Amino acid sequence: MALPAQRSGVLARKLGMTRVFSEEGRHVPVTVLALDGCQVVGLRTEDERDVTTKKGGQVKRTDGYTAVVMGAGDKKAKRTPKAQREQFASAGVAPKAKVKEFRVKSDIALPEIGAEVQADHFVPGQKIDVAGVSIGKGFAGAMKRWNFGGLRATHGVSVSHRSHGSTGQCQDPGKVFKGKKMAGHMGAVRTTTQNLKVVKTDVERGLIMVQGAVPGSKGGWIMVRDAVKKAIPADAPTPGSFKAIAAAPAAEVQEGGAE
Repeated sequence: MALPAQRSGVLARKLGMTRVFSEEGRHVPVTVLALDGCQVVGLRTEDERDVTTKKGGQVKRTDGYTAVVMGAGDKKAKRTPKAQREQFASAGVAPKAKVKEFRVKSDIALPEIGAEVQADHFVPGQKIDVAGVSIGKGFAGAMKRWNFGGLRATHGVSVSHRSHGSTGQCQDPGKVFKGKKMAGHMGAVRTTTQNLKVVKTDVERGLIMVQGAVPGSKGGWIMVRDAVKKAIPADAPTPGSFKAIAAAPAAEVQEGGAE
């Protein structure tokens, strides 16, 4: 769990990799992240609020922490559980395919529920941390999984050139220690890459271009936050770049009665 931050993170979808050219003419490999309708669908606060119980009573409850709940992607209402449909309805947003919380400090201003995040939430040159589920590789050997060197090519070694070798000692302690690097399942785990650089943002298309590789496959969901080990740029918007939902126009009342 990430520590509370000064600003909320965003949920983005990984589109793939491409390259952009710098002012010096050098090509920079970037990963393109799309803000697929990322909206604020809820808030977690330490303030007490009235909650209606199943029996119709009123009780006071508190979340005990401060966080911004982000939702992104479209999802059919009939494929959304009833409890989640009610939460989305109370927030005034359509059902979302992915929902995540971003812990923030309690002394900052929180965005409004229903506000949509813009791509200029992050500024070019800013360092960010991205987290996603890495690509699954299945069952992998020790050389592929842990970059072992393998055994010798000659001098008594046959068949087992890519094996991991000895895994422990003799009678004392007489076992293999937990956590020993051996062959096994590789990938398909949550991975965080820190201090990636934002190269460019496109507000109209909702794209964020990040220098380097981002964990996850194409189409996967990525959590993007301000880097915890780097200072936030002075020109970064606080509490963020949000676009409020336009109010639905009121129905026009026809003058006069029906003929």
